[in-house]
Amino acid sequence: MTRYLNPDIGKFRTSLNSEIYVDKSHLIAKTNALFSTKQCYICISRPRRFGKTMAAEMLAAYYGGIDTHDLFKDLNIAEDSSYETHLNKHNVLMINMQAFLSKSETVNDMLSSLQKKVTKEMIKIYPDIDYEDKLDLIEVMTDIYFETGKQFVILIDEWDCLFREYKNDFEAQKVYLSFLRDLLKDQGYVGLAYMTGILPIKKYGSHSALNMFDEYSMTEPSQFLNYFGFTEAEVKELTNTYQVDFDEMRRWYNGYFVDLGRPIYSPKSVISSLLRKNFSSYWNNTETYEALKDYIMLDFDDLQAKITLMLTGASIPINTKRFTNDMTTFSTADDVLTLLIHLGYLTYNYEISTVRIPNEEVKGEFINSIESLNWNNVVPALKDSNKLLHAIWNRETELITAGIQRVHELNTSILEYNDENSLSCVISLALYSASDYYTVIRELPTGKGYADLVFIPRKKHTDKPAMLVELKWNKDVDGAISQIKKKNYISAMDEYQGNLLLVGINYDKKDKTYTCIIEQVEV
Repeated sequence: MTRYLNPDIGKFRTSLNSEIYVDKSHLIAKTNALFSTKQCYICISRPRRFGKTMAAEMLAAYYGGIDTHDLFKDLNIAEDSSYETHLNKHNVLMINMQAFLSKSETVNDMLSSLQKKVTKEMIKIYPDIDYEDKLDLIEVMTDIYFETGKQFVILIDEWDCLFREYKNDFEAQKVYLSFLRDLLKDQGYVGLAYMTGILPIKKYGSHSALNMFDEYSMTEPSQFLNYFGFTEAEVKELTNTYQVDFDEMRRWYNGYFVDLGRPIYSPKSVISSLLRKNFSSYWNNTETYEALKDYIMLDFDDLQAKITLMLTGASIPINTKRFTNDMTTFSTADDVLTLLIHLGYLTYNYEISTVRIPNEEVKGEFINSIESLNWNNVVPALKDSNKLLHAIWNRETELITAGIQRVHELNTSILEYNDENSLSCVISLALYSASDYYTVIRELPTGKGYADLVFIPRKKHTDKPAMLVELKWNKDVDGAISQIKKKNYISAMDEYQGNLLLVGINYDKKDKTYTCIIEQVEV
């Protein structure tokens, strides 16, 4: 049994034997197509618990020299024309960098230990080769390649661990990058180089030491989108099998890349929810969540105001291109938000360059961090939101306007645009707790315009009235209700039957006051 060269297939077999296994083996067809080409250098960066290690173990089992026909014969890849071409035909070198780093005092110790252990194992497996230098990993791999004619599949998991643990040691980072460059770049023995991590490859200036890699990250997933995380079709099938509410699953764990029409779910959270029959936060035991409040404390460039906006469901513009792919070099709020995309706290719409909070699970972690940091502008609004919601149900307009006024005064920074959109953000923050009872839709298309905010009761809360909220800025509050009726916004809720509250809210900029009117109808 070996650890690094053509390693044991037991881990992948364990995955296949698990109660829930989602077949992602078509990933192999993608890597087969790139094998021994200029595009054979692949770097996949995703948050923790998105299936990166499992995928690497699958690749090791497929490409390595141990016969694994029994593992793959019933998987999707077995139907692909490239299946037999590469199955068990290559030498696989698999390295988990975190395992070496955690046992080393310095980066030089780590790299020395890595070379010593890997070369020792390779020489043991291929003892009859006349090696040029038994202590040099590159020389040993070159000699094996020339003697056997087999190119290597090099799989490096947790490739970025050094950048996360040696955040401020830039010299150590450069030594590490140089090692990887020398090991991989322009080496004839490389048939496929495949790295996984949380962070994209570190950039220094305008270039990277590993510029031969094509990167597939949370900001640019491209052709590898569906292989890390669960697709909506996969989650629907799982919820049907386990008889779990799909709508609740979507609310809790959906949200990554959803704007492309191909939503991706957090796999760890979906599986935990299915097995435990409970919707909760299952991702918050990872190191990335522990660090969230440290990053949102960096309040430059209106970072806190932008996070507050996202808590209301808003998407905000972002420039991800200046991010240097580390955890310490920040010059703008966009740099911090881009890091949070890679850590899985935010999701990025790369068609229109906007960012938002993906789902209920992640939103809960933002709330936990904000409460622990005691953000004086947001925490009171969160605490009072349930009272405000009850005031709307009871049609207590004075309590409603007083509550909204308080949220407004505490969050003037998110009203800088002075329009109905910023007013929508204030109302959404004031009614934050509504997400416990409702599916909240911003700007619902109606055929004759857009209803500003629509609240549709979830299955467990059908005793609550639906709400259709129309917002006005420096206009007549009565006109809000008239607009709802004139443009027949109610028709957009044809599938809903029950009590419906028509809520009109106007903000008078001159007097800096709110007015509210509520009308109840049956639909």
